[in-house]
Amino acid sequence: MARAALFDVDGTLTDTNYLHVTSWWQAFRGAGHQVATSDIHRAVGLGSGDLITHLLGDDRDPDRDDEISAAHSTLYGTYFGRLTAFDSAADLLRELAGRGWTNILASSATGPELDALRRAIDADDVIAGTASSDDVPRGKPAPDPVSAALDLAGAPAERAIFVGDSVWDMQAASRAGVRSIAVLSGGIPRDALEAAGADEVYENVTDLLARLDSSLFARLE
Repeated sequence: MARAALFDVDGTLTDTNYLHVTSWWQAFRGAGHQVATSDIHRAVGLGSGDLITHLLGDDRDPDRDDEISAAHSTLYGTYFGRLTAFDSAADLLRELAGRGWTNILASSATGPELDALRRAIDADDVIAGTASSDDVPRGKPAPDPVSAALDLAGAPAERAIFVGDSVWDMQAASRAGVRSIAVLSGGIPRDALEAAGADEVYENVTDLLARLDSSLFARLE
């Protein structure tokens, strides 16, 4: 039976969370909104529409949502040629593939952004597919992205592990019935990730790779 290793990308495999924070901060300022960077940081991982609603509330002018989202995309796009994967990201994916795991990315990124992230990771040979925000009706923390990733892998929830860096990742995995591993590389505190449902927490993917034989992955082999 197939086993699925499901991965968030931003803050998990790639060092991009703070680039998103800066881009969103500038986009909000351009639309006349003062939003604290700390609040934006905690919201990273939500899809664009949900992030805007989460940070500005329901009493905002929703007619400007597309303008704000487009501004963020434009600003973030200036980094595409400089996006960086975390050390050991590709090594971890290749090690898991070598052990018989099917690697699927579950990301809110789409189009050119997703292409840039995959170039940064440089492990397309062991990435079996991607469940993006274009593929599901609801983003994280809804279970839809995780469920779509399971479908791509052809694996049941009990034969899958989700690796992410945000509370939204942990909540989405839990709602999909998938066990989860959190990494601290996205800047979210350990206690917040554990409260959101993380089964294990590691410093980053390098730490996870070094301890793979004692991790959740080893217990499903």
